[in-house]
Amino acid sequence: MESIRNGKIVTSASAFLMIGLLIICSLSGMEVQFLIFLGIWCAVFLAVFTRPYVSSKQLFTLFMYCLVITTFLNQSVVDINIGFFHLFLYRIVLIAAAGFFLVHAFTDQELPQYWNRVQVKGSLLFLLFWLAYGTASLIWAKSVGDGVKYLFLLGIGVLFVFLAVFTFTGTMRLLLFYGIWMGMTVLLLFIGLLNHVFELQLPSSSLYGASEYKLGYPTAVFYNQNDFATFLTISFIFYLALVRNGRSAWVKVSGLLLAFLSVYIIYLTESRASLLAIMVGSGAYLFILLPKRVMKAAAMTGIAAVVLGTAVLFGKITEWFYRLFSLSAYYPGYEVLPSSLARSNLLKNTFHYVLDTFGFGVGAGNLPYYLENEPVYHTNYVIEVHNWLAEILGNFGIVVFLGYVTMYGYLWWSLYQLHRANQLQSRSQKMLLEACLIALIAFLVSSISPSTVINLYFHWVFLGFVMAVVSVFKEKSSPESECKRGQLSLYK
Repeated sequence: MESIRNGKIVTSASAFLMIGLLIICSLSGMEVQFLIFLGIWCAVFLAVFTRPYVSSKQLFTLFMYCLVITTFLNQSVVDINIGFFHLFLYRIVLIAAAGFFLVHAFTDQELPQYWNRVQVKGSLLFLLFWLAYGTASLIWAKSVGDGVKYLFLLGIGVLFVFLAVFTFTGTMRLLLFYGIWMGMTVLLLFIGLLNHVFELQLPSSSLYGASEYKLGYPTAVFYNQNDFATFLTISFIFYLALVRNGRSAWVKVSGLLLAFLSVYIIYLTESRASLLAIMVGSGAYLFILLPKRVMKAAAMTGIAAVVLGTAVLFGKITEWFYRLFSLSAYYPGYEVLPSSLARSNLLKNTFHYVLDTFGFGVGAGNLPYYLENEPVYHTNYVIEVHNWLAEILGNFGIVVFLGYVTMYGYLWWSLYQLHRANQLQSRSQKMLLEACLIALIAFLVSSISPSTVINLYFHWVFLGFVMAVVSVFKEKSSPESECKRGQLSLYK
């Protein structure tokens, strides 16, 4: 028993050290071909070395943790251009993990058991429907190439969500997932500070080689500062949950400092949507912590304040909407619009395309094509809608849009009900639930900041984490949870 336990420790350490070795070799400028060769040999060595100590299920779980780590490196480590699209370290490891899982699941004939244990089947089925609808939409899409690229990004995102739900099936695994997110955020915060202080950017950033006044924006490993700010919005909520539910003083203090540092970096990015998301998320966090009676009173007071404020300021609100959605029509096509008017025109164009396609959408990934070639309203030549929900609506139409909103609402409501349940006494359980519950709200607000969300890997990692949390805690709260827990144990 002691040798097996030591073997697991050595295995875990070896895996993380090998990942670190590959990252260091990549950052040092080593050729991509040699990196791939080295990575394959590391994987083979690890598989042979660990076989006497761990089962294939445990090895796959370890592989998934390594996959989670690579998602935070974005395209900064490995970038292989194969013509039609790019292969990054995350995509390579994801494809390998999917192959590993399928071989293991079909060999041991345990795929039905994995599926039966899942408590978010409806959400996963919607993701499959989304993929199927997107594939069908290529029939009427004007740019099939853009559609295929978009579906590839959607497919790898959905693939990660499925693997996450099938793999992270216990509280301890979720806590390690949560810890990896917060730990990797520390690394990205450090890189962001280096961006700002020394005005240095990684080659993966759109600001690499840009004008000097732009080099001080923090981007870390992301394409631009808005993407980084949206990521930090989620991390800020995760740190808040750690501060509230941490057991020791040093954990609380560390979490608080990192939360403040996240806000500071967001401030440096000048992402107004992410700053708004921080305020909304913080307010929502305070709200859910109120006692039930106080919560009801606070909700009623808030609703009354909104109604009263709307009545008093109705004239000014109407004037603001008029200026936002009507004045842009008076600007010549060659004149630069204010940012707010350009954003409103992006939305107006999107709504026009949806109506023009009878609610079916322009086809997967074709919204930028329409905004570039068939704009109805002037957008300063911006071809991305800068709004995640509008992006879904414009590309895939009303059905997929309503499905996504329903799935999102279902996950949030499930987390809220689980959080209010009396049987959840553990601090770690409450931390996971509160982090996901509030981060869903914060992300929805901050998702109007990036130009597009489909290629933000952390969004899919976050969605997979949320679904895994809901699935695990729904199983724990079900009457037959003990019976199900014995059907599929990954630690035999």
